Amino acid sequence: MAFNHKVHAGDYQIPCLYCHTYARWSPVAGVPSMERCMGCHASIESDHPEIGKLKAYWARKEPIPWVRVHTLPAFVRFSHKRHVRADISCQTCHGPVERMVRVRQVASLNMGWCVDCHRQRKASIDCLVCHY
Repeated sequence: MAFNHKVHAGDYQIPCLYCHTYARWSPVAGVPSMERCMGCHASIESDHPEIGKLKAYWARKEPIPWVRVHTLPAFVRFSHKRHVRADISCQTCHGPVERMVRVRQVASLNMGWCVDCHRQRKASIDCLVCHY
């Protein structure tokens, strides 16, 4: 299923945390549940093929097969919660998703990139902050 971030986060200005609700209190941001999507799309009449696919998943009681875009190595401990609470915008790491039809990784998310960001923000660069 093709999800258009430009339409949702850009045109309709739906905040990232509306769909990625776990980011406030969890290490992972999570992906929207079928219930979250259908909260809006149950009443949106459209012949758009992607909305048709969404409604078909709902009718079959199947989860949406989201495709992961950003992945970190298993030995890295990253917490969305800490970054949300520090008021770091999602775009800092994920780029201008509100202008992306299809989300793509724009930052390397490698150790040097993260350490540079921590230094700029005067955040801890102690190894145990990110590594088990």
